[in-house]
Amino acid sequence: MNRFFFFTLAACAIGCSQGVAADKNPVVLVDTSMGKIKIELYPDKAPITVKNFLDYVDDKFYDGTIFHRVMPNFMIQGGGFKPGLDEKDTKKPIKNESTNGLENQRGTIAMARTGVPDSATAQFFINVKYNDFLDKVKARDRVGYCVFGKVIDGMDVVDKIVEVQTVTRQEPKHNMPMQNVPDQDVMIKSVRLVDK
Repeated sequence: MNRFFFFTLAACAIGCSQGVAADKNPVVLVDTSMGKIKIELYPDKAPITVKNFLDYVDDKFYDGTIFHRVMPNFMIQGGGFKPGLDEKDTKKPIKNESTNGLENQRGTIAMARTGVPDSATAQFFINVKYNDFLDKVKARDRVGYCVFGKVIDGMDVVDKIVEVQTVTRQEPKHNMPMQNVPDQDVMIKSVRLVDK
């Protein structure tokens, strides 16, 4: 009887631990020219957004891109341009999941977009403070920006990046000036899925 109970308990423990492992949130490592940033993603809160982001990660889309917009006391933005502000072609835009209840707190990662709510593609930003005006409840357009993860290691790197010197540069594709561009490229060497 005791032996049966032990084997049943052991089987349950193995099954439960496998279930927990399968349910772990994905984590990506963003390797930049200024250090490494580890980000936990929340597929339960933003399934479309996380899948889209991980599709770009799988394609190695972010490798060799830059943080092209850096604003102190606000955020760092990247994922769409190579050095020289050479804009990359992206997949189709995705649905905005800003109604997921997540807020643009310090350290969160969210999707960048145009003034059109469902226009996010590959670009993302990391908040360096609580930007509540980007949340659906306070956003001017009453739509907001979708948070889909949070930095779990390397916030010191984000804080270093946000302090770099910036300039205004001409973006060649649309022949228009872009503000808040780092004077020296801050490279995203790679983005890879890793163990937590």
